[in-house]
Amino acid sequence: MKRIFVLSSLVAGYFLNAQSIGNSPYGVYGIGDVKYDNTVETNAMGGISTAYIWDFNNSFNFRNPAANTNLELTTIKVEGTNENNYYKSDFNNINSTKHSTYVSNISIAFPISKTVKFGMGFQPYSAKSYNIGSVSQLNDENVEVRNFRGEGSVNTVQAALSYQITPAFALGLRSNFYFGKLTDIEEVTFIPAAELISGYSTSYRVKAFNFTLGTTYQKKMANDHKLTVGATYTIGNSGNMRSIYTNSTYYKLVGEEKYYENIIDQQTTIDKKFLPQEASLGLGYGKDTKWFFGTQVDYKKGENFNYLGSTLAYQDSYKYSVGGWWLPNFNDFRSYFSRVIYRYGAYYEKGNLQINGTNINRMALTAGVTLPFQKSQINRMNSMDIGIEVGKRGTLDNNLIRQNFINLRIGINFADKWFNKRLYN
Repeated sequence: MKRIFVLSSLVAGYFLNAQSIGNSPYGVYGIGDVKYDNTVETNAMGGISTAYIWDFNNSFNFRNPAANTNLELTTIKVEGTNENNYYKSDFNNINSTKHSTYVSNISIAFPISKTVKFGMGFQPYSAKSYNIGSVSQLNDENVEVRNFRGEGSVNTVQAALSYQITPAFALGLRSNFYFGKLTDIEEVTFIPAAELISGYSTSYRVKAFNFTLGTTYQKKMANDHKLTVGATYTIGNSGNMRSIYTNSTYYKLVGEEKYYENIIDQQTTIDKKFLPQEASLGLGYGKDTKWFFGTQVDYKKGENFNYLGSTLAYQDSYKYSVGGWWLPNFNDFRSYFSRVIYRYGAYYEKGNLQINGTNINRMALTAGVTLPFQKSQINRMNSMDIGIEVGKRGTLDNNLIRQNFINLRIGINFADKWFNKRLYN
């Protein structure tokens, strides 16, 4: 437990590799920096997805697998994310800037029948990439040097099925397979003295499933207006995370290779509850092919996590989101910008991480556009999605870090009737 509090006070001294996925100092803890679980268009609306049924026929909602009433085309999405983070701390007046760019979503979806829709996708789930160092003067002659490092990532492959029971009511199921490897290392040396290193490391191997259940109800009203209610629930995982904790002493002569390693303690644990239960409730209102506004509440149950031989407790977290979209007139081919879909949103998240009694919360404003290709028609729309997210995470209190971020996301959506039987050539 002592090492966790030491790391908390030193987190302001971190630095990250430039091209890694993990780009937050708070990714030091637990399973790493968890990424967003949706598409560019959803993220641009503050993350609302639970009561979000897309009016057109070219997009699949993985977040709520029941919300795919209108999908009629085979759709392929490829998306990328550029993270730009700006860190500040009162601890030694530290300022730092870090960037990373990576593929954030690849998916394909298509209708099996008029009432059954199916999709598969790949997304990074979480990542670690940090290197934190500290120097402590023990007395006039001796100095203690500590170094904390972490690396690795966890990815997820998703498969979702949507079934329209009635024109208004639908159910959905999504399976999620998680896989990857994460590593946390702490090394302690004393100067001047022999270059013997005391090392503490935990290596995590993840192979696990969990399942998301979803439902939607959409009531059609007068003048093409509609009211949508949605809910999702993600049950606990089956599978495991294998953790190997090692306490040893060793020398390093060249690079990171260890010599004359003496293992003092080694423990292997199997954790079956590292993926938390989640629930979401959403409400939306809009007018067909014109505009939509929704709101959403997400809940994530806190879980315990093994970290460098100690137990780290996550708190229950809540996220409140609002957002929507507006389309001037898709049939106006005289003005391209009348066919552009404009998106907006905001969210506030009470984080599940608490350091020295301080909650690490996050908030952001989001916006974006869907740019149809020049010759796209309303019944077969190929497009480019662009989204921006501007916000902050954390605080300057207790020598912690305030993380301001500007995240840019770009995606290409190709849609066509690939799997439909042709009647005429």
